[in-house]
This record gives sequence, C-alpha cells and structure tokens, in this order.
Amino acid sequence: MSRKVGDNCTFRQRDVKEAIKAARAAGLENFRVEVDQATGRISVVTMKPDETVQKGDDEWDDDL
Repeated sequence: MSRKVGDNCTFRQRDVKEAIKAARAAGLENFRVEVDQATGRISVVTMKPDETVQKGDDEWDDDL
C-alpha cells in the first residue's frame, strides 16, 4: 500500500494482516481486530464462540 504525501494514516494494511496471522497462530478462532484511527494502535479482541461481529457505522467497515 503506497502512502501519499500528507497522508496521516498511522498503520498499514500489512500491520493488520500480521495481527490476524499472529492471532491465528496463537490458536484463536473467534476474534476481531480493532484499529484506533488516531494512534494506529491495533488490538486483537477475543470473542465468545457464539458472539458475532456486528457491522457498525464506522467508515472503515466499508473499506475493509
């Protein structure tokens, strides 16, 4: 993913991919990845087996 001049993105797609890869390697099956737009902090959040991710009003939902 190329970055543009003036782009204030604090994370890259490969960072998210690595977080997913690490979660799967750790044996997690039901998880979600959250990215803080302001800081770029990437969090892997475990969920209960019967819990599902609900699409919200977040602008990133449409992009990803």
